[in-house]
Amino acid sequence: MEVTLAKSAGFCFGVKRAVEMVYKEAEKKEQVYTYGPIIHNEQVVADLQKKGVTVLNTIEELKAIEKGIVIIRSHGVSKEIYDILDREEIQIVDATCPFVKKIHNIVKEHTEKNENVVIIGNAKHPEVEGIKGWGNGNVTVIETIEEAKAYVPDSQKKTCIVSQTTFNYKKFQDIVEIISKKRYDIIALNTICNATEVRQSEAMQLAKVSEAMIVIGGQSSSNTQKLYEICKRECENTYYIQTLVNLDLDAFQSFRSVGITAGASTPNNIIKEVQKACQNKALNKC
Repeated sequence: MEVTLAKSAGFCFGVKRAVEMVYKEAEKKEQVYTYGPIIHNEQVVADLQKKGVTVLNTIEELKAIEKGIVIIRSHGVSKEIYDILDREEIQIVDATCPFVKKIHNIVKEHTEKNENVVIIGNAKHPEVEGIKGWGNGNVTVIETIEEAKAYVPDSQKKTCIVSQTTFNYKKFQDIVEIISKKRYDIIALNTICNATEVRQSEAMQLAKVSEAMIVIGGQSSSNTQKLYEICKRECENTYYIQTLVNLDLDAFQSFRSVGITAGASTPNNIIKEVQKACQNKALNKC
């Protein structure tokens, strides 16, 4: 059995930067909070909790703290959260991915111009919730082809389209094409992170030539879910796991080639553990 690990598997730039920032703050022995899990990986969040980092899940919890450092997670937050932290005079460490921060600025700029703003992405994802919070309520989120077909932009305004950084690139193109047919004065900005495009393309190519695929990542990780969908279309025997514990290696007895990829929030040690287990399984077959 041949085992191939995708070159782009694992932490992206923004996630790696955010995680390193939290560990650095945790070393200072001050009370450290993150507003929401720093990344969508249960193992990393649990390890940080052991080091004294507390996750704040609601605005009420945020308002209740009296001292300490609040770290803005890689997904970013709405302007409202910054305003609360500023008003309460709470120290901030901003770990928002720079690519996400760029989208905040775009949405803020175009809503101030009184334009229609469309975010292509999952409305319930924290990144999209944060982006939407820079649009003064004048933002529409579209995730599906059906929603795009039903969308009716204000004909008196220009339309600006952005994307969640981890959205499927092909689907983004399809939705933009549908909206573009409704009017001419639109500006579509491909704000999908380049690392996401590379990861998705690489996963698709690897899935095409593999008899089985393993996709590693947290269950709440949007980019990992999209990797699974892409791989599943190309390779029927695609498995979605969080760690090696979730993998039944006996299921790989009959496969001659196995590909491995991982979401942007998956630590390297988890990926290597899965890769090593598969390679050992392959040696035992020989």
